[in-house]
Amino acid sequence: MNYCIISSTEASSLDFSDVVEGSVDTLRYSLDGTKTFVKFYGETPISLLGKTTYNNDEMREILRTPEWSSDEII
Repeated sequence: MNYCIISSTEASSLDFSDVVEGSVDTLRYSLDGTKTFVKFYGETPISLLGKTTYNNDEMREILRTPEWSSDEII
C-alpha cells in the first residue's frame, strides 16, 4: 500500500475510485485540518501524480508527529 499527503482543499476533487477511502468524510486530517492523506495500491493515480508517495513505515512515522497526533489527555 502507498500513501500520499494532500491539502484538505484538494480532497474534494479526488477520484475516490482510485484510492482506498470512499469519500472526504472518511479521510483522516492533520490536527490543524489543512492536510489529509489517501491510500492506494499499485501505481500512483493520475490525480496524485507529482506528489510524494510514502510506504507504510514512512506514513506511520509521519502520523506520530505533533502535526498529526496529540498526546494531550482529554
